[in-house]
Amino acid sequence: MSDWQIWIVVAALLLVAEMFAPGFWLASVAVGCGAAAVAALLPIGLLGQVLVFAATTVGSLFGLRPVLVRRFLHARGMEVRTNMEALVGKSGVVTKRIDPVTRVGRVAVEGEDWRGALLEGGSAVEPGTRVIVVQVDGSTLVVEKEV
Repeated sequence: MSDWQIWIVVAALLLVAEMFAPGFWLASVAVGCGAAAVAALLPIGLLGQVLVFAATTVGSLFGLRPVLVRRFLHARGMEVRTNMEALVGKSGVVTKRIDPVTRVGRVAVEGEDWRGALLEGGSAVEPGTRVIVVQVDGSTLVVEKEV
């Protein structure tokens, strides 16, 4: 098997592996393998192929990968919410009465039980009532009755 064929096979395997590994890291290495395959067709030897591979891989990590991540992993203008902030807007069920005076109760959202509180001026919410998470206050989900 020729050098260029080995580089192409490795690039193809990396592209297949990229489908199972997020972040476009392996795709950047596959680009380097593709460039090394083209270099293998020139009379530059194995050291030249490895140098082309290394330079192209680093170049694609810093040049191509950020473009792909922005375009395919993060929608433009959208904030990526994580942890509890991702619960805002989700619906849940009251598991322990939420008292309007103490603002204390429990809410199940996405299979997890959280401390729940009402917005100011709300009336008591009994267990079994569907609610919407409107904000997060520390480790407490502030909710209102679902309409």
